[in-house]
Amino acid sequence: MSEIVVQAYVTLDGVVQGGGGPHEDDDGGFPHGGWAADYDAEHGGDDYGNLVAEWESRTDALLLGRRTYEIFAGSWGVWDEGADGFTGELTRRYNRVPKYVASRTLTELSWVNSHLLGPDLVADVRRIREQPGREVRVWGSTELVRTLGERDLVDEYRLAVYPLVLGTGKRLFTAGFTPSTFMLAETWPLSSGVVVSRYRRRDRT
Repeated sequence: MSEIVVQAYVTLDGVVQGGGGPHEDDDGGFPHGGWAADYDAEHGGDDYGNLVAEWESRTDALLLGRRTYEIFAGSWGVWDEGADGFTGELTRRYNRVPKYVASRTLTELSWVNSHLLGPDLVADVRRIREQPGREVRVWGSTELVRTLGERDLVDEYRLAVYPLVLGTGKRLFTAGFTPSTFMLAETWPLSSGVVVSRYRRRDRT
């Protein structure tokens, strides 16, 4: 059985919106796009990058919402597989693993090995999770994460908590999110001030 692993950059006040770039997700007029990338550029993010590289070596599939899929398809999906270092390595991996996409609007997917999930999203995800493998990685996609959480389909959250308060933006855990109990499996305080933690369901340690 595979595991559903949600990986996210998050602020102290729980915001996950638009951390990677100024125009990544400006829904609601979000004014802080690129906050995580800007912080890493100022304070250094190499030690976190090494953790992510190790985790991504376990990725056997991606599970993405529409917006995150389009961002990834326009970056990892077109970047040079022959690039040096982690960029080339992850580009090759992401091109080869299956990408499962939850969307009500997309009808065609251009990125190689991409698969559009059907109207019964929960049943499709359960079938994916039952397949042999290691980790099915979820990046971004707050609506998708909430749906998975409501159905007890998240095995682990991997959160990089940045010492920032933005005061506005989409949050990973919104009002009405299904109550759940997790245990702290590991934590790493990084030299940049970011704290990375793994939280697992108690029955899945």
